[in-house]
Amino acid sequence: MKWFLILWAGPVLLLFSWYELSYHDMSFGVFMLTRQAHDLVFSIYGNVLGIEPEKIPPLVARAIAFDSLVVFAIVLFRKRNAIRSWWARRQSSSLPVSAPVVLASDKSLSSAP
Repeated sequence: MKWFLILWAGPVLLLFSWYELSYHDMSFGVFMLTRQAHDLVFSIYGNVLGIEPEKIPPLVARAIAFDSLVVFAIVLFRKRNAIRSWWARRQSSSLPVSAPVVLASDKSLSSAP
């Protein structure tokens, strides 16, 4: 399960960091991190897909969000017994114990006039 999450998060993190660095033209001397390479990559993908390059980043963001939901659903499904037992322990420990009810007294305890 750990490798599953690593193999999912690695490419997502790599893509996000490349996008942010190249979008803001923080190249550090590497051509692939320049804004020119950013525009070139998206124009190539736009030509291949037949859409405008400006429409690609929101599509990629939605795809990553959907994939993330699928990955977290798989993780939650695999850990469902542990989650169920945790929830049962949490519910049993939060049951109110019959403590004496403290009612307000008629006599004021403050010495203020």
